[in-house]
Amino acid sequence: MTSFDWKFPYHSQRMPVLARNVVATSQPLAAQAGLSMLMKGGNAVDAALATAITLTVVEPTGNGIGSDAFAILWDGGELHGLNASGLSERFGKLPFADLFEPAIRYASDGFMVSPVIARLWARQAHSLEKVPGFAEHLTVSGRAPAAGERFTAPAHARALNRIAETKGQAFYTGDLAQSMAAHARKHGGALTVADLAGHKADWVEPLAQDYRGYTLHEIPPNGQGIAAQMALGILEGFDLAALAVDSADSLHLQIEAVKLAFADVYEHVSDADTMRVRSADLLDKEYLRSRGRLIDMKKAKSPQHGVPGRGGTVYLTAADASGMMISYIQSNYQGLGSGVVVDGISMQNRGHNFVLRGDHPNVVAPRKRPFHTIIPAFITKNGQPVMSFGVMGGSMQAQGHTQIMTRFVDYHQNPQAASDAPRWRIDDGLTVKMEEGVPADVVEELQRRGHLIGIADRTATDFGRAQLIYCMGDGYLGASERRTDGQAVGF
Repeated sequence: MTSFDWKFPYHSQRMPVLARNVVATSQPLAAQAGLSMLMKGGNAVDAALATAITLTVVEPTGNGIGSDAFAILWDGGELHGLNASGLSERFGKLPFADLFEPAIRYASDGFMVSPVIARLWARQAHSLEKVPGFAEHLTVSGRAPAAGERFTAPAHARALNRIAETKGQAFYTGDLAQSMAAHARKHGGALTVADLAGHKADWVEPLAQDYRGYTLHEIPPNGQGIAAQMALGILEGFDLAALAVDSADSLHLQIEAVKLAFADVYEHVSDADTMRVRSADLLDKEYLRSRGRLIDMKKAKSPQHGVPGRGGTVYLTAADASGMMISYIQSNYQGLGSGVVVDGISMQNRGHNFVLRGDHPNVVAPRKRPFHTIIPAFITKNGQPVMSFGVMGGSMQAQGHTQIMTRFVDYHQNPQAASDAPRWRIDDGLTVKMEEGVPADVVEELQRRGHLIGIADRTATDFGRAQLIYCMGDGYLGASERRTDGQAVGF
């Protein structure tokens, strides 16, 4: 039985869901689409894919058919990592086309736009209105749809139908691929059918980092998940639990550890084939201890990267009664992505994360993946599953993983409390944004130490939107945090 604290101490906190089969994500219709697959005999992978496909329709502000994706899967006996796509054929139970039914129905018949998504849609739509295909496919009479308004996406429905009918062939080599390539040629783009046909999904071994008896698993670079693991490796050299939760000392220590981790990640992480240091070197315990010694508990710093020795996004999670659990994330980046929409396919803009510095391992180059922000996470203990979780939102993701881990492991907060607690977010230099709820005296003390603190508006959406499923032996606890429209559902 679990040993965490069942108290729910934070304002506007939700209650978790307890069930033997659970889906949690940031939009209720998508969560229920995944649950419907479980109820018809599917497994967690079927549920995750149906949820992900539905999210492309009902949450276009974070993803689309043109998204990229990452996943960590516990199959009941071991972990698997996936960089891109391709889960259904290997692990799913239901016919591939069944997974598309809810999404196609919402795209063709329409769905009522939820409040947070409507706000994000309106915020981004104006800057993209002249991008080819955007106004036609993602606006209503030239504007973003309002909360509660029914929105239909017939071209999106047709594209999903073709993908379902051809098991993806239409997208990578068939008529949809031809349309995307023709659209790129017309508007000066570089995408070709050969590029799409050359796509492959990489099964990878997740990186593992121990932290006080638990192990945090992340997809290896080109992703930023290693930043959370490095931050935790630095924090392990300190007795964080001896510091009061949400105290100035606790927050200062976590902020400084994350800054040190990001300084290294932004310098060294790229496509795995082009990295000049190994992930193992960045996670080396002695190296991380040496980084931790740079922390001054009385003063905020803007750290430089070290030299280790050699040696816009949606997230979902699903779990079923057989013991299968999946942590899954997909994104168009920067909300609505590039804004380019071809026959209902909303294209991403991940190339933004390349750099132009010629001597940098992440410099832009052909057939190379850029530094990536989207990261699913998974926790185990003694080789057994503990929790599948993620915190969507750019560089907030690794920061959010670190904050949830410290709350869960060091402060024994239950997953719902850990995800609903006020968060902080590091920006450039000494700037740290914080949510309402951090005590005023703590903010003042952090400012005295040199942190440039800004308190975010209560409607801010840049502190992540966590979804979590915790394994309880006889079932699961599903949590969906307060910052989003989503929910955890189960049966």
